[in-house]
Parts: sequence; structure tokens; C-alpha cells
Amino acid sequence: MTLLPSRWAVREEPDDSQVATLAHALNLPIPLARILVQRGLGGETNARQFLRPSLDGLSNPLDLPNMEPAVARIVTAIQDGELILVHGDYDVDGQSATALLTRALRLAGATVTPFIPNRLVDGYDLGPAGVREAAQSGARLIVTCDCGTTATGAVEEAASHGIDVVVTDHHTPGERLPAAVAVVNPRLGDPEADAADLCGAGVAFKLVQAVCASLGISQHLPFHFLDLVALATVADVVPLRRENRVLVRFGLKQLANSRWPGIRALLSVVGLAGRPVRAGHVGFVIGPRLNAAGRIGEAMDGLALLLTDDERDALDRARRLDTLNAQRQEIDQRILDQAIETVEQEIDLDDTFGLVLAREDWHAGVIGIVASRLVERYARPAILIALTDDTGKGSGRSIAGFDLHSALVACAPHLQRFGGHKMAAGLTIARGDVDAFRDAFDQVAHDRLSADDLVPTQRIDQVVALDRMDGELERLLRHLEPCGAGNPAPVFGVERANGRGPRPVGTNHLRFTLDDGHARLTAIGFGWADRVEPSWWDRPLDVAFRLERDDWGGVPKIQARVLQIRPSA
Repeated sequence: MTLLPSRWAVREEPDDSQVATLAHALNLPIPLARILVQRGLGGETNARQFLRPSLDGLSNPLDLPNMEPAVARIVTAIQDGELILVHGDYDVDGQSATALLTRALRLAGATVTPFIPNRLVDGYDLGPAGVREAAQSGARLIVTCDCGTTATGAVEEAASHGIDVVVTDHHTPGERLPAAVAVVNPRLGDPEADAADLCGAGVAFKLVQAVCASLGISQHLPFHFLDLVALATVADVVPLRRENRVLVRFGLKQLANSRWPGIRALLSVVGLAGRPVRAGHVGFVIGPRLNAAGRIGEAMDGLALLLTDDERDALDRARRLDTLNAQRQEIDQRILDQAIETVEQEIDLDDTFGLVLAREDWHAGVIGIVASRLVERYARPAILIALTDDTGKGSGRSIAGFDLHSALVACAPHLQRFGGHKMAAGLTIARGDVDAFRDAFDQVAHDRLSADDLVPTQRIDQVVALDRMDGELERLLRHLEPCGAGNPAPVFGVERANGRGPRPVGTNHLRFTLDDGHARLTAIGFGWADRVEPSWWDRPLDVAFRLERDDWGGVPKIQARVLQIRPSA
């Protein structure tokens, strides 16, 4: 296989006196105080608020753009007995937001029917399928969640049927907003506001807060849905900072003891029942099972799980999603293997800066996942296209410093349609234009990237000796959680260590023991079994990793989750 060079970006050492002062003021261990100072949280007040967030500090929901007219229209619908169609998106955020709004508005006295379009048949966003569903059901109001900001045509079509639309969303607005009653979207407001990074379910939560206040309903009701907000916020990979971090911190606690049968059933099926739920469990265990419904099945099946109040039905549905996710993983791996084979055998990475791969037998619902893995592996923007008949549906992911949406704008003459943002995008293309698009995209990548931009870079918080990596440190580091986008888990680096006893496990995973002469630490590298040359084990290695507790088998132990391996210089 092709092995890319790599580099470490090691954070600057913080000021020792500031670290000591913070550690003394808050009675913190030095390693934790060091990381806080590195992340700009060296002040006592800021650090205290970060480590002990409170729901009392949440922003006023009416501060969100256009919230007041949205609430007024929904309250009118509730009081007049109008049917409300809650329209969501196919992913975890969309499913969670739809379940949240459906349950909450029903508790507030509304008549609600939920709807999520089939991604592969109806496409993304509020469109003809949603308007048709609203008209056929007799709805007089559509409330979107996690979609609708760019649905100008669909809103006009709804109006022609006498149906009003309230949009709640968090995606980037286009040049023109739809002519809805209101477009509630934090991206229309102050980018530095506490609620600026909310996901779709986060915006739905704020809407419920405002509706409850307007109707005189207990302000405690919205907090019953924090588990759904946490599920969506982590799965949608929005920044875990400011208000998002607070919502997820408390939502994860609620998730472990959820009142919703569907969530309890899902936790049981994946072996998390009765255990603390962490952000990683949401991102890598729970979320993918709900996402599988939208990617290769029917998103309404995931929504039905979140809305059911029947324990037996919930367990049956959770098991079906678990089976569907296993099928999705098999499809992912097959497509990834084929994509890697194509890159390795047909593409000169020294001369190719942007990857575009296309095949007949690829599933359009999962190619975005595979594109992400190609980006991780080859450090290049990647677009995969699933071809069917005369057209192809593509999904792309990018690297830092390369605006994928802007690149597609430059390649627009070769595309039928496209949309997205800097790091992710989707497209539709005629089969006959794929080759020309591949050349044009690679040329844009050459124009905007240098060879130096294509070197994988690994962030390192601290270079350490392994004798400092123990259970006590791992426990204390949990005070930084929830970790994810915007608040990454600490990454440690060990240099010139030996890798002992390497062996492949599972599907292309690698287990071995790290030994730096001071101590030994069990290590697991997911997806790394075919990325390490056999000769590497006979020489010193630099390994970047996260320290974590592994509860597999019921016996907790500390291990290094490998992020990068390279031969030492």
C-alpha cells in the first residue's frame, strides 16, 4: 500500500506558573491544569465554568433570529386545533429533532404528524414529498427541523396549497431565504452567541422552550428531551463548546436513564444498558444505528423507534436497526476495499491532489462515510460517485484549508446539481461527465493546494512518558468531557517506543503493546492493520494516542487508542 509521510503538530508548552496557579486555585492535578491552560481556560472563573457547567446559564430562546413569529404561529395552530406536520431530515440530528418536536408539541396540546423523506427516493431537505405529505394529511402548518433554510421552492409550493411553513434549521443559508412565516436559524445571528453552534435538535429544543413559555407550560418540560439533544449534537459533529457543551453534558447523563423506550431498547441492544454513556458511545455505537436507517433503509424506521411508547415494539425495532447497521458496515467495508484498491493500483498520488472515484455497484447512502475514510488515509479531498443508469450521485469530504463547496462551484459546468459546505458536499452528475469532472476537480485541487498541504498532520497536546499514563490520569481527564468537535479529547504522543506483539483483530484493526523503556501500555489501532509495514516493528516508533478505559469483557483496563503510527526519525 501507499504510505504517506506524516507530521506532528505539538502544542506549545503552557506557562508553568499559570498552570501551578490554576491547579492550586481549583485543586486540580497538574496534567489537567496544563491542558486547560493550553486551551485558553487558564483563568479561574472560565476554568470553573468549563469544568462545572450549569443549565441555569442557557441563553434566552427568544434571542435566536425570528423565534417570536415562529412561536406565535405555532401557538395559534395549537389553540385552533390545526394539524402540524413536523418535517425532519434523514440523519440522527433530523430524526432526534423530529422526535423531540413531535413529543413536545403533543404534550403542549398540538395535533402533530411527523414525516421524514426517503433520502434515496426524495432527496434531501423539505421538498415535493414533504409538501405532498402535508397536503394529503390536511396539515395547515409545516414545522421543519434540521432542514428548510434553502427550500425556497418547496415553501412556495406549500403556500400554493394554503400551508404555512416555519423553518427551524442550523445549516448555512443561501443567497435568498424561503418566504416562510419564520426561519429560525442561529447562523442568521451573531456567530459568537452562546447558541450559535446549535444543531437541528438544539434549535428544536430552544423552540420548545419558547413555546412552553408562551403557553404558560412548565419550563421544566423541555429538559425532559435533553437526551435527544445530546444524541443529535454529538452525532452531527457540531462544536462541543458554549451552549452545546452544557446541553450534551447534562443530556448524556439523561441518556443513560432515558424515559423513552426506544432509547432504552437501543442501549440494551448495544450493551450499554445500566452504564454511563459517553460522547464516544453516541458517535461510534448509538448514532450509526440510527443513521443506518436513513442511509440504507428508511429514516422513518429510526424515528418510529424514538417515538414508540411500547417496550416490546421498541426492542424489536432496536434489534432491526442493529441488524441494518451490521449490513451497512459490510457495505462500507466492501466499498472502502474497492476504493483503496483503485487508488493503490490506478492513481499516482504524487500527481493527484483531489480524488474522484466512481463505480456502478456502490450504494449512494454510504459513500460519504467511505469518502471520509479515504480523506483520513490519503490526506486529500475525496469524492465518491455511485453510478446508476445515466447519472451518478456523489458525496465528498475535504481536508482543512480546502473549501469543497467552492471547488464544486468552480466545477459546476460538469455537474447537474450540488450543495454542501467547506468540509462536506453532495452532487448529481451525468455519467458522461464524470471523467471531465475528475480532471477539473483535480486541477482545482492543484491550484489551491500545495504538496505540503497533503501531509497528514496529527495534533499532539503533550509528548509523554508511558509511566504517567495510568488509571488515575484517565479518570481525571474525564472532567474535560464531553469531548468531540470543538473540544477534542487530549492526544498524547510517545516517541521512540517499541511495538511488541502486534496482531490483527476484528476487521483490519491492530492490537499491540507499547513499550518506551519506562512502562508498557496496551494499544489498539482501529483500521491500522494494513497501514503498518512489517519492518516497522523492528525499529523505534512514534505513536499518537488517546488514553481511554476499555470495559470490554467486564474487566476495566487502561489502553491507548492509536491515532497515528510512524517510524521514529
